[in-house]
Amino acid sequence: MKITNRLWRFLLMPLALAGMLSMSSAAELNPAAITIKMPDNIPWSPVDARGAQSAVVVGDPTKPGFYMVYNKWTKGNHFSRPHFHPNDRYIVVLQGTWWVGTGPHFDPAETKAIPAGSFVTHFGKQVHWDGAKDEDAVLLIMGEGPGSSTLVKEE
Repeated sequence: MKITNRLWRFLLMPLALAGMLSMSSAAELNPAAITIKMPDNIPWSPVDARGAQSAVVVGDPTKPGFYMVYNKWTKGNHFSRPHFHPNDRYIVVLQGTWWVGTGPHFDPAETKAIPAGSFVTHFGKQVHWDGAKDEDAVLLIMGEGPGSSTLVKEE
C-alpha cells in the first residue's frame, strides 16, 4: 500500500504544478491584443439635471469618428427634451426599460417602453426624446461623431 500511495503522489505533484502554471499564464493577456475595462474602472459622469449620466468607452463623441457611450437614465421620470442628432445613432438597451417618444410634443405618458435586449436606431435629424420612469435604464449608444444634440421647440 505504501508503494501505491507514493506512486499517486509522484503522479499528482507534476499535474498539480502544471495546473497552477496554466492558470497563472491564462490570466496574463497581451495588452497589444486586447484591452479590458472592468465595470469599476469605467469613469461615469455625475448625474446631470435631467437625471442621466454617461461614460465614454470608445472614441470621443465630440470629434469625428466612431464612438461608444454608456448612458444611464435614472429612475423617477427623468427624460430628455425633444431634440435631434446630426448623425444616426445605434442603441442597445442593456438593462431596465427605456422609454422613447418622437416629435416635438413632449409627454412622458405618450412613450413606448423598450425592454432590455432591444436594439434601436435613432435616425439623424429626426426629433425624439427619451428617458426612464420607474427603473434605471442603461444603454450602449454607438455612432459617428461629432455626436451633438440640438433642442427643438416643444409644441
